[in-house]
Amino acid sequence: MIRIVLADDQAVVRDGLSMLLGAADDLDVVATAPDGTAAVEAVLAAAPDVALVDLRMPGLDGAQVTEAVRRQAPDVRVLVLTTYADDDAVLPALRAGAAGYLTKDTTGEALCAAIRTVAAGGSVLDAAVQARLVALAGTPTPRPEIPEGLTAREVDTLRLVAEGLSNQQVASRLFVSEATVKTHVNHLISKLAVDGRPALVAWAWRHGVTG
Repeated sequence: MIRIVLADDQAVVRDGLSMLLGAADDLDVVATAPDGTAAVEAVLAAAPDVALVDLRMPGLDGAQVTEAVRRQAPDVRVLVLTTYADDDAVLPALRAGAAGYLTKDTTGEALCAAIRTVAAGGSVLDAAVQARLVALAGTPTPRPEIPEGLTAREVDTLRLVAEGLSNQQVASRLFVSEATVKTHVNHLISKLAVDGRPALVAWAWRHGVTG
């Protein structure tokens, strides 16, 4: 069972999402919060697997909640919901270490799938959010920019991580151990000087290292 803390400042959204997620056999909303401060408190009290947080809330916004959760409860994965894909808070949340970003016009099925992916260690970027992140970070290059110092296996790992695969899924595709994939990911984060896995995904898309 994947345990979830849900934070949104609109009661109707909280209630609707709680009903939607509660209908899934493997998802359990263990706490809800009406603002960012309460969201952090709920995460610390309930120790969920995933924190599903709105990007704009009173008190602490989604980026600040992400930063606080990553600092105080690093095992909790943060999935951010945003109304507008061009919201300037998306990039700060990325830097804070959120594992995924979805717009609120996503389907219920896609939301549940994203929660499962994030809980399993993967990352999720809504197509609209992904485009915004790439635009914020710079214009994509027509051909891949592979910096010197990356091994062929690290590049393979980067491409699969950029597709949103978890370490376990990458290991299966590359026929290596999950520990080896984790080592590759850590090396990539260090070599590319990015701040965490979602930032690594954004780097790969920005530099054409996908597909």
